[in-house]
Amino acid sequence: MRIPSQEPHPFAAFLRSLGRGPTLSRPLTEAEAQAAMEAILEGTVEPMQLGAFLLVLRYRTETAAELAGFVRAARARIAAVPDLAVDLDWPSYADRHRQLPYFLLAALLLAANGVRVLMHGIPGEGPATTPAGLAALGIGPARSAGDAARRLDAAGFAYLPLALLLPELEALFGLRPLLGLRTVVHTLARELNPFRAPAQIQGIFHPTYLELHRDTQLRLGQRKAVTFKGGGGEAQRNPDKPCRCLILDNGAGREETWPALTTCEPHPWRREPLEPARLRALWEGSWAPPGPVAAVTGTTALALRLLDPECSMEDAQGRAEAMWRERPRKLSPAA
Repeated sequence: MRIPSQEPHPFAAFLRSLGRGPTLSRPLTEAEAQAAMEAILEGTVEPMQLGAFLLVLRYRTETAAELAGFVRAARARIAAVPDLAVDLDWPSYADRHRQLPYFLLAALLLAANGVRVLMHGIPGEGPATTPAGLAALGIGPARSAGDAARRLDAAGFAYLPLALLLPELEALFGLRPLLGLRTVVHTLARELNPFRAPAQIQGIFHPTYLELHRDTQLRLGQRKAVTFKGGGGEAQRNPDKPCRCLILDNGAGREETWPALTTCEPHPWRREPLEPARLRALWEGSWAPPGPVAAVTGTTALALRLLDPECSMEDAQGRAEAMWRERPRKLSPAA
């Protein structure tokens, strides 16, 4: 093992603030968090320091101020694309899906009805990941931010891998096998909203993180956002259960609980075959189980109400169901 220099390392100050014990430690300010993440993304932090930093934050849980600072540091490294206009930011960072990503069809349904949706995420593992689901639908990832802009113009939807957006941040996801658990980068990436879309849909796995995301969105000046516990940690509504949502509308927060949608026998979400080809069959209409259809329309309804607050929950659901009935059964090759 290499013995570090005895000279104080600049990053040590952040570790000292976080790790001095239950009485002397304190959270980082937003400015400190931004500076710390800038150092991490620049690669000036020692591996030992990075591991300690991530594990202490995981043990204590990051604050909204810290998370906002991390996001600002990450955003500053993403080049602006003048022609890339986004209506709805859709992060997808659950790397191990336990059910098919039906939310992809909700995103495509919105895109088919004039909403410009940018999805971003990481590769993940297994056949039911976001990239695998998109591939089954005949949609490949954008090759660059400029390519994403062209796809949005052509089809209203684009998926941009984080590795193209910010490879330094994407590399931090690779620490999970080494550290044995997820870290703050999983939370940070969800709030990235790289091209400042005015609206954001956010699905998370742990309900205890709902307020953290909402408070971070407020600090970042996000105009519109809906955050809820989604299937597998994705922005996918479980139609068999009520859905508690924290919503931002032009800086004002509110909470809503959407009712369950299905009245028939619940869909076997945990037991269904994870075959991405089913997504295409569902879109084309050759397979139409009520649970997955309700997951698609229910997720779409959340986005519709977010984009148009004058639309009630009932009207949003009705519009989503009408959009589903009238969808173009052939997906645009431009996607």
